[in-house]
Amino acid sequence: MSRDQTTGNKAASSPKGLSIGIVSDEIVLDIRDAVSLGMSWGISLYEIRSAPSGRIPFFSPRDIAAVMHARSELGIAITALSPGIFKHPLSRTTEIEHELTVVLPNTIEAAHQFGAPLVIVFGFQRENNEPRENIHRAVEVLSRAALLARRAGIILAVENEPGCWCDSGSATAHIIHEVSSPALRANWDPCNAFGTEEFPVPDGYEAIKNVVANVHVKDTRKGALVECLPVGEGVIDWKGQLAALIRDGHISHVTIETHSLPLVEKSKRNVDTVRAYLNEIYCEEKIGI
Repeated sequence: MSRDQTTGNKAASSPKGLSIGIVSDEIVLDIRDAVSLGMSWGISLYEIRSAPSGRIPFFSPRDIAAVMHARSELGIAITALSPGIFKHPLSRTTEIEHELTVVLPNTIEAAHQFGAPLVIVFGFQRENNEPRENIHRAVEVLSRAALLARRAGIILAVENEPGCWCDSGSATAHIIHEVSSPALRANWDPCNAFGTEEFPVPDGYEAIKNVVANVHVKDTRKGALVECLPVGEGVIDWKGQLAALIRDGHISHVTIETHSLPLVEKSKRNVDTVRAYLNEIYCEEKIGI
């Protein structure tokens, strides 16, 4: 049984089971308030990134207790943790080593505590004129991280991001295939891939779809580092992307990552839009369109 299925009818899901989750701090920073609002929208799946005390895994006892209470008393599921590691250039060896030996192990411990199956990482900022052969260093670091995760029974999902070695769907998929570990998969973000050498949907997705473990949902017209927009107001074909995710069946939920202000208003709008798209897709399938 999937984690989404265990949350019952509280999940914002379509009849065929593709559910809607959200990054908790894309509603509000306080986890209690975020979950209260999110559940009023029908959301029971939460990715944890930041809280008032800081970024995961360095939460205060109060913020840890808030997550545990939401899980045990409110019935939410934690789908992933996002500690923000491996965003440094590969030349920042001291910082990367600290993330490998301190931050990642602590995040994995938190993942076990919160029942989260997934830890999201990044694919290293590319420096100006950095030689292509440096990709081997990215593969080396992610291989070490994947080994640690595999031993702990956790999946790492590397998120594509502009300016990183893992930016497009094809570039991210290439590195994941080079690492060749069942513990390393992709956190696919079509919005983050906009502006690379390929268009995110369908081209980027087609390149990465077989290694996707998680999907972030937001939109843009100018690029994710410039401006993000509510879903449907940018250039990403989200209805087409959702239809492809349903068709391929590799994941059971998508995660809204709003990134535009005001957060509560825009996050609720994203939930409503994604839910409407899913309903349209299933209706079209039912009548044979």
